[in-house]
Amino acid sequence: MKNIIHLMHKEFIQTLRDKRMIAIIAILPFVQLIILGYAANIDIKNISLVVCDNDRTQNSYDLISAFINSGYFTLIKNVDSPKLIDEEINKGNASVGLIIQNDFTRNILSNNQATIQIIADGSDANSANYGLGYAKQIVNLYSNSLFQKKTMKSGINVKFAKINPIPRVWFNPELKSSNYMIPGILALILMITTMGLASLGIVREKEIGTLEQLIVTPIKRFELIIGKLIPFIIFGFIQIIIVITIARLWFEVPLRGNLFTLFFLSGLYILTTLGLGLLVSSFSKTQQQAMLTSIFFIILPFMYLSGFAFPIDNMPKFIQYTTYLIPLKYYLIIVRSIFLKGNTLFQLWKEALFLLIFGITILLISIKTFNKRLD
Repeated sequence: MKNIIHLMHKEFIQTLRDKRMIAIIAILPFVQLIILGYAANIDIKNISLVVCDNDRTQNSYDLISAFINSGYFTLIKNVDSPKLIDEEINKGNASVGLIIQNDFTRNILSNNQATIQIIADGSDANSANYGLGYAKQIVNLYSNSLFQKKTMKSGINVKFAKINPIPRVWFNPELKSSNYMIPGILALILMITTMGLASLGIVREKEIGTLEQLIVTPIKRFELIIGKLIPFIIFGFIQIIIVITIARLWFEVPLRGNLFTLFFLSGLYILTTLGLGLLVSSFSKTQQQAMLTSIFFIILPFMYLSGFAFPIDNMPKFIQYTTYLIPLKYYLIIVRSIFLKGNTLFQLWKEALFLLIFGITILLISIKTFNKRLD
């Protein structure tokens, strides 16, 4: 029993002497709880809506107001033609489109069936399902309210044809969740493996003392860093090939975009993850510290705030602003757009630019920090 107590005492002292471990034990639960408390919201609300109202009457205005006042939709734009709705959805600016035909009110007044078209972005199967469901519910409630008004006005049950919502799903007509999730899993695998391998590989050399031996050789610092990181870049591209092959042949996920575009933009993303791995290795003395730091301070927050696990639109505004600093967010947009929408580099230039800026900035900071730690 004494031996166990002595070992426990030793472990407590050893752990508490390490400021990094104290931060992980004391600060981490607070940070994770704050992030999860605000970000972990599986209710789908604030769905971005674009409207084409060709009727432009009080009835069409009331229907649009019903969508906005429901709390489930946020109107981002009014357009003049259905083609512009398709463009907004294709760009990722809107998740749902509403088209009201120019005979909408005329059909209601003549007791004919009025139809509206609801277009959903199927590249996010979960949001599309919720969006279509909410839209149909709102249309049915509005239709029933019209029936009640007519009945109250005439004093008798009048003949009334309900409004018929016609759904149309883009990019993923069957609304298969695998088509949405698997490209996202590719992004997650790349981040975990490239960042993890880079940080653990460098820290392992610190532990066994070979890194110090390399430093005293004629090898220059930048040559050392490049030589250490290039293999992980190659491993990352190998993983992309493996995931694409399994996604296409096993899960039958469509790849509508250009393969070269996917590889090129994935390279920008890998620069960012390797930079993060190098940064983690700079502040870690052991592989255990590197692993815990990577998981709890980078991987989990990135998963929560990138849109991989929870819709960004549901998060509070100040959390949404934080997501602009998450590189995974931009790569998720890229990889899902290339797989399901067939978007080109020209259409994804904003996300590509953000990844390039993040990649260069993080890599430069990591190299500078790494050099300081070696001095």
